[in-house]
Amino acid sequence: MQTLKDIFMFLKQRKKLWLSPVILALLLIAILVVLGAGSAFAPFVYTLF
Repeated sequence: MQTLKDIFMFLKQRKKLWLSPVILALLLIAILVVLGAGSAFAPFVYTLF
């Protein structure tokens, strides 16, 4: 969690808050791929990509 906090503090200090939706979308996709890799949910994840 400290890493995420550091990233958002960097974005806030550098006035790059427009990058936060991009980073959140990438994190959500990564979580979806990791959770879907070894479960019955996998075929639905693979249809998205």
